[in-house]
Amino acid sequence: MSAETIPVPQPADGAAGPLAGIAHEPGVAKPDPLLVVDGMRRAFGGLVAVDVAHVEFQRGCITGLIGPNGAGKTTFFNLITGFDTPDAGTWSFDGKPIRKASPYRLARSGMVRTFQLTKSLTRLSVLENMKLGALDQRGESVFAGLLKPLWRDQEREIEQRADDLLQRFKLDHMREEFAGNLSGGQRKLLEMARALMADPKLIMLDEPMAGVNPALTQSLLGHVKELRAEGRTVIFVEHDMDVVNDISDWVVVMAEGRVLAEGPPASIGANPAVIDAYLGAHHDLDLGDEQ
Repeated sequence: MSAETIPVPQPADGAAGPLAGIAHEPGVAKPDPLLVVDGMRRAFGGLVAVDVAHVEFQRGCITGLIGPNGAGKTTFFNLITGFDTPDAGTWSFDGKPIRKASPYRLARSGMVRTFQLTKSLTRLSVLENMKLGALDQRGESVFAGLLKPLWRDQEREIEQRADDLLQRFKLDHMREEFAGNLSGGQRKLLEMARALMADPKLIMLDEPMAGVNPALTQSLLGHVKELRAEGRTVIFVEHDMDVVNDISDWVVVMAEGRVLAEGPPASIGANPAVIDAYLGAHHDLDLGDEQ
C-alpha cells in the first residue's frame, strides 16, 4: 500500500486487552496511561503546528500516531521528548510532570525516541554506537575516567548487554563495522537496539519503517511486537497503514495539529472523519454532478 493512503473501510471492531470497552473518541481516558498531554500548543509564526487539547497513551500498549503530511506528528514528538518547547501545555510521564525536562533527563526517566533520519555516529563502530546508549556510565566522569578500576567492571557489563542486543537484532556480524557502512534498514535496527540500552519504559519511534526494504520491514515489525511483550510502551509515527493495522493496539489520528480521532485500527479505517482528512471532504462526489 502506498504512503498517505488508508484501507477500504471495514466494520468497526473493539480493542483488546486493557483498552477493551474504551470509547472510540478523541481525548478518551485510558485505564493506566503512561503519558498524558494537556493543552499542548506550538505555533510557528501564524501557523499552528500542534494544538492538542488532551490525549492519553496506555501503558504496555503499542499506539500508532497517524495523519496526513503536515498534521503535526513529528512536532508533537519533538515537544514531548524535549527537542522543542511548546507555547503552552502540560504533560506528565509515569505520573510525574515533565514540562521543562531536557531530552537527556527524559531518557534517564525511561523515555527514549528514534528519528526519521537515523542518528548513528557513522565513524564509530556499531558496538561503540551501542555503548553510547547506556546510562550512568562511571567512566564518563572526568576524574573517574582516569581510574580504570572504577569503571572496568561496568564497562564489561555494558559491552555484554550491547552484544546481546546486537545478536537479538541480527547485527552481531556487523559489530566492528563503522555504522556508516550499514544499510538504511540496518541503521534503523541499530537505532532501535541502541534505544534499548537505556532500558526504557516508553519508546517513541518516528517513522521506523521509512526507507526500509520489505525483508527488514518484517524484522522491524517483529522487534516492535517484542517490545510490547516485554511490557514496554511504544508510540510510533507511520504512514503505511498495513504496518499500523498489523502492530497497533490503538491508533491516534492527527490533522492540522489536533487529535481528530482515536480507536483500534479497524474502527479508524472506517471513520469518515479520518477518510476525509486523508482524501478530502468531498472525495466521493461525482465530479460531473452540477451540485
